[in-house]
Amino acid sequence: MQAKIIALGRSFSIFGLVVGTVFFAASLSPSLMPRTYLVQGIVAGFCAALGYGIGVLMRWLWLYLELPLPRIRTFVKIASLAICVAIAAIVLWRATEWQNSIRKLMGLDPVQSAEPFELLVIALAVFGLLVLFARLFRLTCVVLAALFERFLPRRVSILVGGLIAVGLFWSIAEGLLFRTALRIADTSFQQLDAMIDDDLAMPGDPLKTGSAASLIDWKELGRRGREFIISGPTGAEIGNFFHENAPDPIRVYVGLNSADTAEERARLALAELKRNGAFKRSILIVIVPTGTGWVDPAAVDTVEFLHKGDVASVALQYSYLSSWLSLLVEPAYGAEAGRALFREVYRYWITLPRDQRPKLYLHGLSLGAMNSELSADLFDIVADPFQGALWSGPPFQSRTWKSVTANRNPGSPAWLPRFRDGSIVRFTNQHNALNIPGSVWGPIRIVYLQYASDPVTFFDFHSLYREPDWMKMPRGPDVSPEFRWFPLVTMTQLLLDMATATTSPIGYGHVYAPEHYIDAWIAVTDPQGLSPDDVLRLKTFFENKFRSGAEVAAHG
Repeated sequence: MQAKIIALGRSFSIFGLVVGTVFFAASLSPSLMPRTYLVQGIVAGFCAALGYGIGVLMRWLWLYLELPLPRIRTFVKIASLAICVAIAAIVLWRATEWQNSIRKLMGLDPVQSAEPFELLVIALAVFGLLVLFARLFRLTCVVLAALFERFLPRRVSILVGGLIAVGLFWSIAEGLLFRTALRIADTSFQQLDAMIDDDLAMPGDPLKTGSAASLIDWKELGRRGREFIISGPTGAEIGNFFHENAPDPIRVYVGLNSADTAEERARLALAELKRNGAFKRSILIVIVPTGTGWVDPAAVDTVEFLHKGDVASVALQYSYLSSWLSLLVEPAYGAEAGRALFREVYRYWITLPRDQRPKLYLHGLSLGAMNSELSADLFDIVADPFQGALWSGPPFQSRTWKSVTANRNPGSPAWLPRFRDGSIVRFTNQHNALNIPGSVWGPIRIVYLQYASDPVTFFDFHSLYREPDWMKMPRGPDVSPEFRWFPLVTMTQLLLDMATATTSPIGYGHVYAPEHYIDAWIAVTDPQGLSPDDVLRLKTFFENKFRSGAEVAAHG
């Protein structure tokens, strides 16, 4: 047994272990999101395996080029291992301090310990599994190359064997594991979407979507649609706040089961908007929800209060899956649904007299923001444009957001860009940055609400080999000054950050706070008749409501 353990230890590359330890150390440094020891252990184990693989590859390349390999004496190996242990111990000791540098910025209580022992055990387990997988892949390549070497030159057989091994492993991962997991996820999300909460009874008001008089069946709205219809403020609640009469806001939602195609669901949405008098309101908002169909109450409730209930909004579901899964396997569905809904609403809207129709706005959060960007073509609306858009937490792939950020005014940071004269597009975050001196809004007002700590917005594939612009000084107010860029490691950290982006406290990461929506909606929709005291009271009201746990801030 002891001999087997010694043999196993000798099978590891010393150079690979040194590089792996460096990657392990870098992975414990802070990134955008605070991490539990479980998440930190996973990312550390993956980075250690990645570094080890790079070290092994570099040694193989050295030998392949037939360069002389110096003989490493035993005491050098022991010294190298001792250095690796020392580095690991130092960074594990500092892990608590690094995590608290993020937690302090987000208003979280500091942790007393990063649970270094548990973290190390998880990291070693992940490292071992990945190394085992890599060795299984190498063994497959060797066996296949040996089979082909009987009738092919050696180097050709190695190439052919390697290609077949890649195809085999990819087929197993994509065909068996990924698709099976996707089917399970799809079924789970579909069942969750169909679930009717006991406290969400069908509305009795005939003007409500899903009521007995509605064109849309209550059961076909889906869980997210029913939440959207029922959860909004009533006219009485809004009226009590402002001490005046206020109408009930109008909300229309069409679930994925309400019709077979996006075009049919969009036509159904338009018919329902006409039925309940939505085009007689002063504000009409076309919403593209997140992947699961969720609409952020912090966004919609606030604009309904700002306009004292004189608001209609409409949303169209396009998926059961969470946003990241929907983006991965059905990226076109959201854009298709967004275009269909906007097209139907816009075509009817432009037939109405300009002085008698509502002002038209777009909204989307996360994947909804990206798909909302794609819903309206500039050439289709330039003669009679909609009035504006509020897009929050736009994913890093968002076409318009990416173009505007890349072409920002020199000197403005990537996490809070200034674009040209600010007459069309402006950016804001936790601190209202929308009142730009000397800048006057044009006919269309577009606002991006984004946090510098949001990895969904600021993930960057280029961080694989270069420092992202948003990491350069000055940094966003919610990004740790201890955050450092490391090749390969930073991109891995950001990938894990995206997976945990909705676990941050409200007002950070990918969880957007109602008080920040209030500033953004004021800039976009210019509500009248509100005093500064009204706005301050409204912010306090929503801060207390959402932070008390009365509302769920995380989403799909």
